[in-house]
Amino acid sequence: MKKFELKNLDETQLKLRLDDLKKDLMKVNTQISTGTSIENPGRVIQLKRNVARILTYLKAMEDKNKKYE
Repeated sequence: MKKFELKNLDETQLKLRLDDLKKDLMKVNTQISTGTSIENPGRVIQLKRNVARILTYLKAMEDKNKKYE
């Protein structure tokens, strides 16, 4: 997920995308903890980075809204 993709989304879409990513991350983490081999080990890093990016954009949106109130 790239920056320009996130900039085009509104807050509700970002939250939905965040929920989906967190569910995927939980699935991958349970596979790792049970000892099942994962298809793509790099996916864990991708998921964590995307979650962090979305949280950063949500925080920026929240701060921006607070400044104007």
